[in-house]
Amino acid sequence: MTFGIIPPLTASRSSAATTAARLGRMLEPSEWAAAGIPVLSNAREVVTDLHDRHLPGPSTAVVAVLDPEERVTASASFVLRTDAPDGWEFRNALLAQLRRVIPHDLRLRTPVRTAVLLYCRDGEPVWTEADGAWMWGLRDACTLHGLRCGPYITLTRAGWQVLGEGRGGRRPHAGARPELPPLSGPAHGRHDGGVTTGAPRRSGGGSVAARRRTAAR
Repeated sequence: MTFGIIPPLTASRSSAATTAARLGRMLEPSEWAAAGIPVLSNAREVVTDLHDRHLPGPSTAVVAVLDPEERVTASASFVLRTDAPDGWEFRNALLAQLRRVIPHDLRLRTPVRTAVLLYCRDGEPVWTEADGAWMWGLRDACTLHGLRCGPYITLTRAGWQVLGEGRGGRRPHAGARPELPPLSGPAHGRHDGGVTTGAPRRSGGGSVAARRRTAAR
């Protein structure tokens, strides 16, 4: 004969309801592809720019706002780890970062700026529940900030991939560091991540360091 404590049925139902609600706050790849997410004309350039600005490590999210010409007008990076990915929690984190770096566009009838999300993580470059939760969070945060919901991009050891589009590349990848030219004169400090503002130069010349626009964290 064994003895134990039987959890109340109401507690079990409450836990199941919480799990079901959390799983409902994520988007499957098919749902994301059917949402009419705008396609970037030069995804590699955007990914490289955001990587050079923030140098994201595992579990780092980089949210950026692009103008109509796909230039980065503001971006922010942050780390958010959780064992149970929830789109509601991700939405709140993204919205907080957007409010820090750029005013909302809720006064406009039609959004003119687009938010994209680059998420650096371990694992294989395939869709996961965490990706689905980030997608849900990005879409909801964009609605609440008056922005168009743009692509969701994963960055792994294998490279980068725009989920829902099938586009990607091997560089940059998680753990990569931009190749900066040697500097002469006094030592120059670097900001690793944080908040950045200002559009990068898109001319052919100039070093990566010259293109970065970093604000105080």
